Amino acid sequence: MNEVRLELRGVARAFRSGEGELRVLTDASLCVEAGEIVALVAPSGTGKSTLLHLAGLLERPDAGAVLIDGHDAGGLGEAARTAIRRDRVGFVYQFHHLLGEFTAAENVILPQLIAGAARAAARARAEELLGRFGLGHRLDHLPGRLSGGEQQRVAIARALANRPGLLLADEPTGNLDVGTAAIVFDELLASVREQGLAALIATHNPELAARMDRVVTLRDGQVVPA
Repeated sequence: MNEVRLELRGVARAFRSGEGELRVLTDASLCVEAGEIVALVAPSGTGKSTLLHLAGLLERPDAGAVLIDGHDAGGLGEAARTAIRRDRVGFVYQFHHLLGEFTAAENVILPQLIAGAARAAARARAEELLGRFGLGHRLDHLPGRLSGGEQQRVAIARALANRPGLLLADEPTGNLDVGTAAIVFDELLASVREQGLAALIATHNPELAARMDRVVTLRDGQVVPA
């Protein structure tokens, strides 16, 4: 695992349509230190997903900078940005987005193979992670044979497979029932703290947010304390 410090410095993002321009983020700034878990709690439509996409180098800001360990990723080419996403950033979404034709283990193995890992090492890492999440007996099951909570556990294991330094999660338990969400969130937090990741986690659940180190929100396109 490579420690990562994330900094968003005055980022702005707008979307254009036939009706004009919608400004989502305006001069938004945020730092997440290595080992820190930050909750992002804000109403729908305020730009949470956009902020996460910018932080994860999935989009480029219209203005401002996204810094990974002090280095501005905005000026990098797509190949370099892809390498950072692959090697240093883990993503967890509300919907698991597992590949349905591959087993639980294969879903965790594939990103490691793409990153250049040997198959045996990737299999061992997948078994380690899935075992940690209580899925050691489900390694060879296809996603369609897993419960919603099990599928999301696989998605979290996949996000951690390449030992990222930064974890970005967009409503990671929002598609689960209350009981299952609490269990999965417990496992997610434990893994993040154990590995000392920088983590930015969007959630609508104030009880989950209160368990993180700090809570921020979005107001008028800017990041402010909640």
